[in-house]
Amino acid sequence: MGSSRSSQQSPGWGRPLRLLVRLVLMGVGLGVITGSALKLAGPAVQRGELNLPSWLTPKITPADKDEQLDPAAAVINPPSSTDTLGRFETKQELSALSQRWKALAAQDPDLEVSAFMLALDDGRYAQLNPDTALPAASAIKTPILLVALEEIDAGRLSWNEPLTLSKTVVGGGAGWMASKPLGTRFPTYEVATEMIRVSDNTATNLLIERVGGQVDLNARFNSLGLSATKVNNWLPDLKGTNTTSARDLARAIALVDTGEALSIRGRDLFREVMGTSVTNRLLPGGLLKGLGGSQGKPDDSLMIKGYRVFNKTGDIGIAYADAGLIELPDGRRAVAAFVVKGPFNDPRSTELIRNMAAAMAPVLKPKPAPPRQR
Repeated sequence: MGSSRSSQQSPGWGRPLRLLVRLVLMGVGLGVITGSALKLAGPAVQRGELNLPSWLTPKITPADKDEQLDPAAAVINPPSSTDTLGRFETKQELSALSQRWKALAAQDPDLEVSAFMLALDDGRYAQLNPDTALPAASAIKTPILLVALEEIDAGRLSWNEPLTLSKTVVGGGAGWMASKPLGTRFPTYEVATEMIRVSDNTATNLLIERVGGQVDLNARFNSLGLSATKVNNWLPDLKGTNTTSARDLARAIALVDTGEALSIRGRDLFREVMGTSVTNRLLPGGLLKGLGGSQGKPDDSLMIKGYRVFNKTGDIGIAYADAGLIELPDGRRAVAAFVVKGPFNDPRSTELIRNMAAAMAPVLKPKPAPPRQR
């Protein structure tokens, strides 16, 4: 019995394993052949020279056809993060406001005026000589800040890079950096902040020098679409040779807020610096006047009403300017800018800016909040 059992062989797993290996190898081979064939046939299919069987042809809906017209539709294309931030694009002129500005300016015909306002969320706008180039005064510091932050985004400048005070960049007038010894080094963040906070002219010259000088800076302005904005002299430019327009100033601010210029981090730095400006009697003060007056300082009173203005002024006696981003209580935003040239230290110039800003208030009131969904 023992010898009989030992003479019988067990079938084992050898044959099934060999069969499985053969099937796997055949599958791999067929896959390689099919893939190579489809790769070779792909161009002919796209040109319409070869038709695939219906079971290889994907079903395309009408919506898919529209997407396939765009070569980029073949890849994942999520909505842009800037889609809901608005654009610097004029759509519907607020004729009544434009005419109101024209009437205000007509009361002082010897004053030259450039004014522009744009609601970023819906494209409503008003204008008065928006592209007229006038002396920029310190308002030109806003587009200079934009270019400096572009350099930071590009990695060509660091926010904490020290800038060295030299005789070339020392400027009189506003600010305190000119009083420091030559060779003093200031971090870029301090230079940029003081340029806006107290309108430091020496800080501005330090940044102009660091971004490549006046010629390079003007080329950058041009590339940003700021055609009337030019730096022709170091600050303070008391003769008014540096120029800008109301549209340019509004555009420089809007490009940042809509995400068309600067990274998110750059935009945040721009807002932080612009928020330090201590001069608030022109655009903020005028807007507050149009909203019914204040119980204190313009910035604080506007905040109580749900508004905030990030602005930068300019003042060289023969010209005054103010431009800023306006945040409304309902979350919408607008940009506005005013430049006025007139006789030296004429109070009519600043009063005209305040009155034009006040005239904007009715069109910048918030929309009523929708009823709460329950």
